[in-house]
Amino acid sequence: MFSLLSLRGPLARLTLAVAAFGLATGASAETPPTVIHIGVATPKTGNPPAFTVGPIGVAYTRGLIEEEFKKDNVKIDWVFFRGAGPAVNEALTNKQLDFAFQGDLPSLVGKAGGLNTRLIALSGTRQHVYLAVPPDSPIKSVKDLKGKRVGFSIGTNIQTPINRILAANGLTERDIRVVNLSVEGIAPALTSRSIDAVFSWVQILPLKDKGLARIVFSDHDNAAFACNSGVLVTDDFARKYPQTTTRLLKAILPANRWLADPANTNAAISLAARMGFPEKTLHEDQDGEDVLLQSSPLLTDYALSLYQGVADDAYRLKLARARVDVKQWADSSFLAAALQQSQLTGFWPALDNSGRKLAAK
Repeated sequence: MFSLLSLRGPLARLTLAVAAFGLATGASAETPPTVIHIGVATPKTGNPPAFTVGPIGVAYTRGLIEEEFKKDNVKIDWVFFRGAGPAVNEALTNKQLDFAFQGDLPSLVGKAGGLNTRLIALSGTRQHVYLAVPPDSPIKSVKDLKGKRVGFSIGTNIQTPINRILAANGLTERDIRVVNLSVEGIAPALTSRSIDAVFSWVQILPLKDKGLARIVFSDHDNAAFACNSGVLVTDDFARKYPQTTTRLLKAILPANRWLADPANTNAAISLAARMGFPEKTLHEDQDGEDVLLQSSPLLTDYALSLYQGVADDAYRLKLARARVDVKQWADSSFLAAALQQSQLTGFWPALDNSGRKLAAK
């Protein structure tokens, strides 16, 4: 009896690609599972708690995935992890998730450690990294961090950009005194001066606005230092439910499309502010961004090269057990089918390895 599970290598990928295109080509629809388990590598925040940032936040808030599977009576089980990427990997190890929205480093560490996942789309790009210190700190630049207590969330997708930032300034993690902090613990640690400096994301900017922190570095001028995140699916789920995998990505695409329109930027920032961020802070974080590129779900050559850089750094820094070949791990077939079904093929530009836009074919 022929079985997808028995296939390996290029033939398996080709067969699954054909299956992913099934709905678009008129093939009979598969029966989806009764529950789809989705993990998000960030907790809800705000009052009331919300998750509203990026295409996944928009899709979650608007119930787009639930609407897609409503007619099939499929329950969508969302889990938001305070332990961020490492906690998502633990849940994947315990086979508690079918999909995960996760940063680049922890997803690659999980893959290197034996988690059988596939990267099937981007879920976020250009998540900016900031270095903050107390307002009266003598620290003026990254070079001044030598010997200082520096806090950040170990094992999350901020760690490899931090190592690149340190390396660009002649330092390594061994030159600083690393303090592992949760996202929630960053602000209290800095304001209580239990650390000398902190690397963080947009969450640190409100402290600056209140005069409780000073930003001495940001990555706005260098995309190589920014964080990226993606959509993962377990290999078991993708093999058993290829059409359902495509449908889930298709359900998210209206959120990507909405964020791609500059006319919606202010509304998107107001939505993101529900997580407790001042709108002024979010405008500052977004300043100068190309929303078309930022909203793209495409696994372009550039996106894959950034992921490969993280994979190589993670192995070199002994954060991962093995070096992951990102091109073998990534699978664009489901996204290609979802884009075709949504009539969005070609909407987002393809980028070469250096980030330059390729001419449309």
